[in-house]
Amino acid sequence: MRCPFCSADETKVIDSRLASEGFSVRRRRECLACGERYTTFETAELVMPRVIKGDGSREPFNEDKLRSGIQRALEKRPVGTEQIEEAINRIKQQLRATGEREVRGSDIGEWVMEALRELDEVAYVRFASVYRRFQDVDAFRKEIEQLKSKADKS
Repeated sequence: MRCPFCSADETKVIDSRLASEGFSVRRRRECLACGERYTTFETAELVMPRVIKGDGSREPFNEDKLRSGIQRALEKRPVGTEQIEEAINRIKQQLRATGEREVRGSDIGEWVMEALRELDEVAYVRFASVYRRFQDVDAFRKEIEQLKSKADKS
């Protein structure tokens, strides 16, 4: 790895430890030429499946799009950043676990709704209202009643 300060090729690793719940490795490095220290992160580069959208078109999986949808649903809700990142990592694991090269967008949407149901019920209903295109108050009422009945069974 080249030093970001002097571009020298020779660096040594001073310290390594797991980061992001074991999904990456944090390395503290020192340049042997200039002596500067810096941190790098290593992650496995896994090919994510393509997403088959509702209209049949295909696009690469976009983690930023997933994150923004979840964050929009959780806006002004008492859910921490770590919980959001854990939910995103779980969804990405589900995606990889399919073993498929292509996954329907509707499957991802259902996984997001499941994650939001666990994180915050208000965020779940917000997301569901957009995802399922609620047309009136009755659609909200039905979704909330289903949510209540699932909570009662638990």
